[in-house]
Amino acid sequence: NNHSWNCGVEGETDDPAIQRLRRRQQRNLLATLLLSAGVPMIAAGDELDRTQRGNNNPYCQDNATSWVDWTRRTDAGDLLSLTRRLLALRNAHPVFRRRAFFLGMPVHGTGAKDIGWFGPKGEEMEGRDWSAPGRTLGVFLNGDEIIGRGSRGERVVDASFLILLHASPEALEFTLPGPPWATGFAMLLDTAADGRYEPNDAVLAPGDPVAMTAYSLVVLSATR
Repeated sequence: NNHSWNCGVEGETDDPAIQRLRRRQQRNLLATLLLSAGVPMIAAGDELDRTQRGNNNPYCQDNATSWVDWTRRTDAGDLLSLTRRLLALRNAHPVFRRRAFFLGMPVHGTGAKDIGWFGPKGEEMEGRDWSAPGRTLGVFLNGDEIIGRGSRGERVVDASFLILLHASPEALEFTLPGPPWATGFAMLLDTAADGRYEPNDAVLAPGDPVAMTAYSLVVLSATR
């Protein structure tokens, strides 16, 4: 039962627009997985642009369908660099490696919940919003409200991040939320920037719009 999307053409294509979209979807999926709670698991070669040509169950095939072509390292430079950066971000920040479930409420009295979900207008989502049509949302991971303790019993405190996920074929502007969540933001990653993953030093204020390309994911660090 393979729920996949070919971006408009089945198999290989010379259409540059579809090629760009497929590369962006690779980045979207890697970022979504590697910045999610729990233990991320990717198939060997995903970071090298490996393809199984639509076969989602190749484990019984000892052939090119399931082999990893290590020579592709030179062709997958941007994707490999992104994977390394995402893993480094996850390794550096315990807010991405929580050992307890979110509570959806303040834990340490900082005035903001441990996690917040936002619509594109920058307003926190309510129960009815989850059943309304929409392909865009933001998730705020609060580093000041991490449940659990470190190896010596100390409280774990980390930076906070806002991840914007936009699964629509149309461009959109996402309005950044304000206090008590954050007083400012800095862009760390935009999957629509083909191969250009350098952080942006510009400081964005609450209420500022973030321009999102169709089918893209944006990561921002938050100042609280």
